[in-house]
Parts: sequence; structure tokens; C-alpha cells
Amino acid sequence: MSKHSIPDDEFFDRLAERAPLPVEPAGAGAKLKSRIYSALMLREAAAGRLAGFAECKAAGHGLCVFEELVRIAPVSAAAKSSNICRVCHARVLAEHLDRAPIYWPHCPYAEFHRS
Repeated sequence: MSKHSIPDDEFFDRLAERAPLPVEPAGAGAKLKSRIYSALMLREAAAGRLAGFAECKAAGHGLCVFEELVRIAPVSAAAKSSNICRVCHARVLAEHLDRAPIYWPHCPYAEFHRS
């Protein structure tokens, strides 16, 4: 150690004192938000049937392109209240990429990656 060097602990303490603190704490990343949303949707589905797409739309909630497609398709009522996100590629991308390339409107996963 030369006569001009300072102990590591003191050096890092001084460095930490000068480092600017974030104005606001950092929020959860899009990947984590996506995984949490998926887990919450699984819990909701396990608790009982989800609201149908027609009901959601009538309540003023937007539907993603795939939910809208199932809503207008001639399929069973059970299919019209299923969790389409479980089979959507947007969910897979959102849960595994930091900046997932998903852009369509009313997709919660796309919303997480826009913010």
C-alpha cells in the first residue's frame, strides 16, 4: 500500500456518499409484472369461471385481438370465458424477455412492457 492510498472500506464509503440516490424507488420490471399477472390469473381461474369476454367488453374493458376473436367465434360459453393468455405467445414472450416485442392494444403483457 502506498502512502497515498486509503483502505478499501474507507474508499467505498466515500464513493457511496457521493453516489446520487434515486428520486423514486425502482418498480418491478416488466418480466416480473408479467409473471405476477400470470400467477394471479391462474388463481382466479382456479377459484371459478372467469367473466366472459362479452361481459368484459360490456363493462368497458378492452379485449386483446385474440379475446375479441374468441368472443365473436361460434364456440362454447366455457371457451368464451377461458384464460386465452395461457395459450398466447405474448405471455411467453413477456415472461421471458425484458423488452418483449408485443404491441397490440388491450394486452396486459404489452402494457407491462410499454412502461
